[in-house]
Amino acid sequence: MNRIIFSLLLITTGLLNAQNNTGYWQQHVDYTMEVDVNVENFRYTGTQELIYTNNSPDTLDRVFYHLYFNAFQPESEMNARLTSVPDPDGRMTINKGTDENPEIVSRISELTPEQIGYLRVNSLTQDGQKLQYEEVGTVLEVELAEAILPGDKTIFKMEFEGQVPEQIRRSGRNSSEGIALSMSQWYPKLAEYDFQGWHADPYIAREFHGVWGDFDVKITIDKDYILGSTGYLQNPEEIGYGYEEEGTKVKRKGDKLTWHFVAPQVHDFTWAADPEYIHDKVVAEDGTVLHFLYKDNDEIKENWKNLQPKTAELLAFFNEHIGPYPWDQYSVVQGGDGGMEYAMLTLITGERSFGSLVGVTSHEMAHAWFQHLLATNESKHEWMDEGFTSYISSLAMNEVMDQNAENAHSGSYRGYYYLARSGREQPQSTHADRYALNGLYGASAYSKGAVFLAQLGYVIGQDNLAKTLNKYYDEWKFKHPTPNDFIRIAEKVSGAELDWYLMDWTQTTNTIDYAIDSVEDSGESTTVNLQRIGLMPMPVELDVTYTDGTEETFYIPLQMMRWEKPAEEGVKWTVKDDWAWGFPTYQLEIPVTKENIKSIEIDKSQLMADINLEDNKWTNSSNNNSESGN
Repeated sequence: MNRIIFSLLLITTGLLNAQNNTGYWQQHVDYTMEVDVNVENFRYTGTQELIYTNNSPDTLDRVFYHLYFNAFQPESEMNARLTSVPDPDGRMTINKGTDENPEIVSRISELTPEQIGYLRVNSLTQDGQKLQYEEVGTVLEVELAEAILPGDKTIFKMEFEGQVPEQIRRSGRNSSEGIALSMSQWYPKLAEYDFQGWHADPYIAREFHGVWGDFDVKITIDKDYILGSTGYLQNPEEIGYGYEEEGTKVKRKGDKLTWHFVAPQVHDFTWAADPEYIHDKVVAEDGTVLHFLYKDNDEIKENWKNLQPKTAELLAFFNEHIGPYPWDQYSVVQGGDGGMEYAMLTLITGERSFGSLVGVTSHEMAHAWFQHLLATNESKHEWMDEGFTSYISSLAMNEVMDQNAENAHSGSYRGYYYLARSGREQPQSTHADRYALNGLYGASAYSKGAVFLAQLGYVIGQDNLAKTLNKYYDEWKFKHPTPNDFIRIAEKVSGAELDWYLMDWTQTTNTIDYAIDSVEDSGESTTVNLQRIGLMPMPVELDVTYTDGTEETFYIPLQMMRWEKPAEEGVKWTVKDDWAWGFPTYQLEIPVTKENIKSIEIDKSQLMADINLEDNKWTNSSNNNSESGN
């Protein structure tokens, strides 16, 4: 808790400075909730008090709540999309036919009234006054009794009830691995309001955007159920199950227990429960308590035990390469339908190979930074949280699992190349729900998003990229950064102008394609004729290997960057004249004759995502000095 208090002091100062200097502001919520769960019919009732602080410069006359569980109904917008998209999520469908003649059916369509999910608001007041509201699918539209002025606070009090749906996507009951309750998106959640207005997106398929705040949550449930949750357990001596101090004797009274959690400075609250959880704890080198909750299943126990020291290593890697994890605990919990990040914990499926178990933990744990600390809007900028997470988790896996890959991001590059050559790519500025195919969303958010960072290392240098990530953490933790906020950090760290990079890579489907057109002997030197074929500009590194085995890199700055990349240590680095984007060709002189050159290659690191590598390399054949690409 001490770490979070210190971080809050820093962030409060940062917010004031940000507001004074740039006009940045963000809303704040304080939730107090009590919920009573019936594990026989998977229904629950709850009360919610929400103190809402309007830090915006705007007067608000209405608010919106998300009612996510309403998506799991046959008539929902989620189901309409599921049954109309050409490549539906396999977790959400069943095949009633055969492999030869498939009949793909939505699992949501098959839900009975006892199996659907729902969230219903039974009463809602604002500062004691009853409010008018309307449930519209997964969104509650609320007209306020009194407008909330800039800087003012108001108190909403609510009574609600819900039914946990069959486990279909992210949340639910009775998962395929037997987890009783995976409770994400389970409560009426106030929508975010920011400089772009309200973000009351319907729950169709994708992820989330939440208001920063503090949560005080009491969950009353059958005493045999063991919970993993966002937040710090306030009554461990009453609960036990491994949360109590060692040696404490716990006496559980009655048929139910009330678990009391407090979670400071988060934008979501998630929990999972099962009567067969094993609960292990490991204290990491930075003092973070790592909780592991998994089924008492002999087939997975060894992997889950071995996962624990690897998770501590992953935490150390992310602390170093992004910034210190600010909360006092993190939980890895078996649950959900794959892997999904939440505040201070992740829900992952647990019946995996060891490598897969570490891999999904690496990815979801990295989201503790790239989403739950650097809280981008996952509906509008999905490539930032998924792409940045894919980038850093690939580096972490390469180190923690001793993979020793020369390019830890090769998988992301393959995914991007498939996307770019598909003819169906949409810009990364596309709303996450509005990709034509699920596969296009995945390749754009995860693969192209990761390449954005890996390639930025090529553009500004690996040292500058590492410093950029650290600075991004320092300036934007506990806030809602946008793509422009990130690229401005990269510009300040490196000194390069990078607006072109952000625009072309994320707001267009322009591709990178440079080529060695020809190599000519010019008497005492060699002329290399280069061509820009693609529309996206890039600086060019031309790597030359001489016949004596030495190497030299000729760096051609991109004029619109107004900057030159520094040489890496140990590299013979020669800076040439700028190449302005409007000129499709460029001539470069190498001050030796052609016979002294073994090969010439555009970016031998292949971190520049050139979509056609076939024309990027020239090899000097000893027989005929062939100029064909290899």
